[in-house]
Amino acid sequence: MNVFASLPVVDDGANARLHSRLVDAAAAEGLLDVAYRTVDTPVGQLLLAATELGLVRVAYAREGHGQVLELLAERISPRILNAPGRLDAAARELDEYFAGTRTEFDLPLDFRLSAGFRRTVLAHLPGIAYGSTASYAAVAQLTGHPKAVRAVGTACATNPLPVVVPCHRVVRSDGTAGGYVGGPEAKLALLSLEAAA
Repeated sequence: MNVFASLPVVDDGANARLHSRLVDAAAAEGLLDVAYRTVDTPVGQLLLAATELGLVRVAYAREGHGQVLELLAERISPRILNAPGRLDAAARELDEYFAGTRTEFDLPLDFRLSAGFRRTVLAHLPGIAYGSTASYAAVAQLTGHPKAVRAVGTACATNPLPVVVPCHRVVRSDGTAGGYVGGPEAKLALLSLEAAA
């Protein structure tokens, strides 16, 4: 007797259509609070998540995409679905960035995962021009708290929107790269990409 003969055949196309209908129904009923998808990039697979307000999270694979989704469920809402279509604009802009044809992002952003001084630091990072860098000390000066160099480092390390909010452009005063949520290789790759443009 062949036990596998009695198992139902999985139809990937039907599963995809069913998932798409689920996403559409959840969105129509106001039950989709966080949409997410993953994209492949030269610095690895990135998880993108968005709320109705905008892009709320960009996460490197090394952060653990499952853990990031759990944190989003705790901090924002458990109503999370893989809804790639809601993140088409973000995926397109990231593709353009990595292709060297986009120097700044034009996406609505939801900063609810960052508050206080950390949020203040993030507000200054887009002012660091594409292809340029600024030291942690220089960013601290911009915030009006010149002695808060370590706090600037912490804000960059906890940036919920790396790449899009360019914390990779913040380096040590001696010009060395410093730490980065995506790892030192990713930071150097982003800086090299921008320098080559």
